[in-house]
Amino acid sequence: MTIDAFIDALPKVELHVHLVGSASVATVLELSRRHPGSGVPVNEEELRAFYTFTDFPHFARVYRAVNSLVREPEDVATLVAGLARDLGAQNARYAELQVTPYAHAIMGMPMREVTAALDLAARRSEQEHGVKMAYIFDIPGEYGEEAARITLDHALQEPPAALVGFGIGGIEQERPAYRDAFRAAFTAARAAGLHSVPHGGEMSGPETIWEVIEGMGAERIGHGIRCLDDDRLVAHLRETQLPLDVCPTSNLCTGQIARIEDHPLPRLLEEGLYLTLNSDDPPMFATTLTNEYKVAHNLGLTAEDLAQLARNAVNASFMTKESKQAVLAEIDALPTP
Repeated sequence: MTIDAFIDALPKVELHVHLVGSASVATVLELSRRHPGSGVPVNEEELRAFYTFTDFPHFARVYRAVNSLVREPEDVATLVAGLARDLGAQNARYAELQVTPYAHAIMGMPMREVTAALDLAARRSEQEHGVKMAYIFDIPGEYGEEAARITLDHALQEPPAALVGFGIGGIEQERPAYRDAFRAAFTAARAAGLHSVPHGGEMSGPETIWEVIEGMGAERIGHGIRCLDDDRLVAHLRETQLPLDVCPTSNLCTGQIARIEDHPLPRLLEEGLYLTLNSDDPPMFATTLTNEYKVAHNLGLTAEDLAQLARNAVNASFMTKESKQAVLAEIDALPTP
């Protein structure tokens, strides 16, 4: 078995992927043609150029433009089903999909209708594509207290059946102004039984990672690559084995690293940290979950290293114990090349 064949066959779990960012090029083109005047290109060549990001703020502007195309609950269900189809083709068994209720609220979608669309899509994802879908509700941090309130209200008042987590993303440098509101939202979400899975240390330094740990009770951290700037933080992450959801191609495309060869994935592993591999916004970054494993191999990871990352994702997920055992058995049964 070649390494590519091994990666293709490896049972996978996706823990860090965004609803709007998972929309295929074909789906975005369909929506942009349906809703002209959005600023999103209506032909493929221009759309791919639109997805060439200069930095994270530029990526955030493009993401918001694409999100403006998601105007009806049926659009939400279509996006989830499309992701399930794509992940199923990559031997993925389970995904935790980050949904941003605030983005749907400002488009005028009622909470109840969004939740109904998410519930329907989760059922179809498992029935039609063999991918069990769970949801994480995500605050876009740059929108402050209103975004925190709307996200929390949806999570507590009209949650989809598969809601497992509560997170925060967006431009990290904007968060300090709203720190108390974000901490309060996470406290309430955790009290309601939701897991804390915030982004941190993607585009800002270790102070953001410390904040999601100490102020938000993080159980898993999105990205976290800037932890290497703080030896005390690295030691804390190593001791606690707090998982970091790493997305190499995303970090390249949003300008967090200059070259893929510069990605700190190998060093993070050398430091003994607990990592999972993920795709973040795959069509926007011209990647897939499978490709992220191939990127990791090109960075020097062996087949056994990749299998261990797949196991890490299973164990760091919020699947049931029985489901975890089933996927782990599949990984262990796959011979390494």
